[in-house]
Amino acid sequence: MHQALSRHAHNRRATKDMGKMLGGEEDKDPEAEKEKEEERQEALRQQEEERKAKYAKMEAEREVIRQGIRDKYGIKKREDAEAEAQAAMEQASEGSLTRPKKAVPAGCGDEEEEEESIMDTVMKYLPGPLQDMFKK
Repeated sequence: MHQALSRHAHNRRATKDMGKMLGGEEDKDPEAEKEKEEERQEALRQQEEERKAKYAKMEAEREVIRQGIRDKYGIKKREDAEAEAQAAMEQASEGSLTRPKKAVPAGCGDEEEEEESIMDTVMKYLPGPLQDMFKK
């Protein structure tokens, strides 16, 4: 095990020395580093643009396929269907100053009626003497 560690340490030192010989750590020119960083940033920007172009092309191809399927089965495009529904809502409320009213579900109307119906329901299940007490 001791040999393995010494061999590993030796390999690291040799690699470090090679880097110095090839102009690594010893020559640190701030201008050269700045230029390298700018080149790296430009390369990243270029890669990002290429990636976006690739995905835009793929999406365009997919849209052509989707449209073919829509045409084949008579399906409307989602955005078109939503636009038609919105236009229908606007046309229905054209003369109104308020937004269109929604139907009121059963049981959500006047609260007085609801309270009375609840009381009637409770009264049905009470024994006779208790019913008489509540009626007074």
